[in-house]
Amino acid sequence: MGHGAQHTDDKATGMVAEEMRTVEPDKGEGARSKQFPHWLPSPRRGSETWSRQLEFTLVCVGYAVGLGNVWRFPYLCYKSGGGAFLIPYLVMLLLCGIPLLLMEFTVGQFTRLGPVHALAKLCPLLKGVGVATVVISFLLCTYYNVIITWALYYLFNSFGSSLPWQNCNNTWNIVENCSNGFPGNATHLRSASQQFFDYRLLQMSRGIEEIGSISWELFGLLLLAWIIVYFCIFKGVKSTGKVVYFTAIFPYLILIILLINNVQLPGAKTGILFFLTPVWSKLLEGQVWVNAAAQIFNSIGIGFGTMISMASYNKFNNNILKDTLIVAVTNSATSIFAGFVVFSAIGYMSHQYNLPVEDIATDGPGLVFVVYPEAFVTMPLAPMWASLFFFMLLCLGVDSQFAMVEVMVTSLMDAWGKKLLYFFKRKEIVVLLICFVAFLLGIPNITQGGIYVFQLMDHYTAVVSLMFLAFFEVVAICWCYGVRRLSANYKEMLGAPPNLYFKLCWWVASPLLVTVILVSSIIRYSPARYGKMYTYPPWAEGIGWIVSLCSIIWIPLGAVHTLYTSKGSFVQRLHSSISPVADVIPTENQDQIVKLKSDIYRPSCSITLIDSNDLTEDTGL
Repeated sequence: MGHGAQHTDDKATGMVAEEMRTVEPDKGEGARSKQFPHWLPSPRRGSETWSRQLEFTLVCVGYAVGLGNVWRFPYLCYKSGGGAFLIPYLVMLLLCGIPLLLMEFTVGQFTRLGPVHALAKLCPLLKGVGVATVVISFLLCTYYNVIITWALYYLFNSFGSSLPWQNCNNTWNIVENCSNGFPGNATHLRSASQQFFDYRLLQMSRGIEEIGSISWELFGLLLLAWIIVYFCIFKGVKSTGKVVYFTAIFPYLILIILLINNVQLPGAKTGILFFLTPVWSKLLEGQVWVNAAAQIFNSIGIGFGTMISMASYNKFNNNILKDTLIVAVTNSATSIFAGFVVFSAIGYMSHQYNLPVEDIATDGPGLVFVVYPEAFVTMPLAPMWASLFFFMLLCLGVDSQFAMVEVMVTSLMDAWGKKLLYFFKRKEIVVLLICFVAFLLGIPNITQGGIYVFQLMDHYTAVVSLMFLAFFEVVAICWCYGVRRLSANYKEMLGAPPNLYFKLCWWVASPLLVTVILVSSIIRYSPARYGKMYTYPPWAEGIGWIVSLCSIIWIPLGAVHTLYTSKGSFVQRLHSSISPVADVIPTENQDQIVKLKSDIYRPSCSITLIDSNDLTEDTGL
C-alpha cells in the first residue's frame, strides 16, 4: 500500500535509471522526503502502524508462545537428556534463534513490506521464498484453527458438574476395552479420556480412506473459531494490537495458577525431577543438538513470514533489538516453565495410577487432549481446572492463528491493495474473504477421517516444507543480500550497527545450523504416520507431497521468472538478480543518489546508498 505514490520511469541507454516516488506527507508524522529510490518502498500510511510499540512486542510474543511450548518442548526435553538438554537448547537460542529473529525484524521494519515484496527487493533471484512463506502460513492456518476448534469443544464440555471423559459409562465408549485411568502396558485397553477424544470428539474412522461425514458440532465450532480470529484482525494492526493485551498475557496467569495447584499434588516432585534430571551422555548425540536447533527454529517461527509482516508495521526507528531479546527470552522461558506445569501433573498421574512416568509422558495433541484431561478427573474442582486449561489453550492458539492470517492479508494488500479496495471497498471485506476461504479449506479436517487429514497436512507443511523455506530465506538475506547491507539497514534505523556477535551469526553460525537441520531432516525423513500403527496409503502420501510442493515450488519458479525477465547475458542476469541495489543506481550515476531525511526516519541518520562497486564484492563483516 502506497501513500498515493506517483511513479516516473526514466530509462537511459546502457544503464538502469533510478525510479523515484513522490510521497504525500502524512498528518502527525511530519514532512517526508519527496523522492524515494526504486528499491525503497513507500512507507505505509500512518494508520497502518502499531498504536503502541508494546502491542508489536505482545503480538510477537503471542505468536511465538503457542501450543508447541506446552505440548512439544517438555516432552522433547525429557527425551533428550532432561536438564542436560537445556545446554544445547540455550546454545542454539544464542546462535540461531536470536540472530535470525533480529534478521527478520530488520528486513520487515526497514522495507515496511510483507515477506513477498521484501524478499523480492532484497534478492530478486529468490523472490519465490517470500511467496512460499505466505503459502505455508496460509496452509498452516487452514488446519491450525482445527486445534482451536477442539479446545472450544473441550472448554464447553468442561462447564458441567462432572467431566464427560471421567468414566466409561457413556454412549460413545467401547466398554470392553475402556479403562478408568491409564491402562499401562495393557495395549488392548484405552483410557476413558482417549475414547472421548477418538470416539466422541473426532468420531474417527479407520483411516483416511474412509473420510466419512462432517461432524456438524465441529463445523459450528470451526466457524466460531474463525469468527473469533476475524474479529481479532479485521481492523488490521489496530484491532490485533488491542486483543493481545489479553490473549498474550492471560495464559501466563493460568500457567502460574496451574503450577501452584500441581506442585501441591502427591507425586509432583517425581515428575519434575524426571523432567530436569540431566543425562549428560545425551550431549554426545548429534541428534540432540539438531533437536534443540529445530525446536528453537520452529518455536520462534522463522520462515513463516509472520515476524517480517508484523515488523513491517513498526515505526522506522523502533528498537528491534530490545523486541528481539524480549520475544526470544520470553518464548524460551515459557517453554521451560510449561515443562514444570506439565510434568508436575504427569508425576501426579504416575502416583495415582502407580505407573512409571515414561508410560504417561507424551507430546502433541495427545498431551493436551488426552493426558491432561485425565489428570483433571482426579483433582478437586475438576471442571474449574479443565475450563481454565482449555481457555488457556484457546488464547495460545488464537494468538498464533491470527498472526499467520495477517501474513496473507499483509501480502495481498502490499501487492494489490488499491485494486482490492477499489473492488471490495473496505479492507475488512478482504480479511473476511481470506478467513472464509481458509474456513472452507479446513472442513476436511472435521470429517470422520479428519484427524488423518490433519496429521498429513501437518507433516508435509510444518515438517517437510518449512526447513526448505527457512534455508533459502537465510541464504537470500544473509548471503545474497549480504551481512554488510543488512547491517547498514540496521544502522540506518537504530543509529548504530549490530555488534560483531550478530554479524558472525548471520554470516556463519545461523546459515550453517539451518543447513545442518535441513540435511538432517532429509536424512531422517520418514513418511507420515498417525499414532504407532496407522500408515498412509501411497495416494495419500502423493497428496502430502503435492501440499508440500504448493509452497516449495515457488522458489524455483521465482528464480526462473527473474532470470527470464532480466536483460543481458546469463551471467549478467544472475548477477543483477543477486545484487539489485547495484543495478538500480550504477556508479556512474552517483550524482543521482538521494539522501532521505524525514521525521519518520531517525533524525540523526540519512539513507546513503553504498557505491555499487562495493556492493558487488563478496559480503564481508
